[in-house]
Amino acid sequence: MQTIWAPWRITYILGEKEQGCFLCQKARQVEHDEENFVLCRKTHAFVLMNVYPYNNGHLMIAPYAHVSSLTELHHDQLEDMFRLAQLCESVLTLVMQPEGFNIGINLGKVAGAGVEDHLHLHIVPRWNGDTNYMTTIADTRIIPQQLEETCELLRSGFLLEQKER
Repeated sequence: MQTIWAPWRITYILGEKEQGCFLCQKARQVEHDEENFVLCRKTHAFVLMNVYPYNNGHLMIAPYAHVSSLTELHHDQLEDMFRLAQLCESVLTLVMQPEGFNIGINLGKVAGAGVEDHLHLHIVPRWNGDTNYMTTIADTRIIPQQLEETCELLRSGFLLEQKER
């Protein structure tokens, strides 16, 4: 039997679980953006890394408003979310060179929403062959880079892209 080490998971397993909506908490904790893996903020929405990613570079975009549906957002909130989606695509392309993306929103538990009451958009960079036997037979994902390293790489990309816009 082979052993697969995932030492970063112990912090979550043993750590105190947040009460309430983690997206609302991250939205309010501006002074903790670095440790919360928040990469970019706009007037009505923000970008953060998924700390339990489907793939390296998995980002989430959430409005500051605690809403569960696109129909509850105002036009300016929607605009910020999708302008951030464009920015995320540009940054991920610049620094990680993915061959494609999965971009989506899960509305409701039956649709796969892990957080049902706070709408958020997922952007997952994809590469040819990035799924492997581990996902198929062991329900395990292989993430090749530490979150902190990916975060620094992405932060530099966001700085570059925002200077050019």
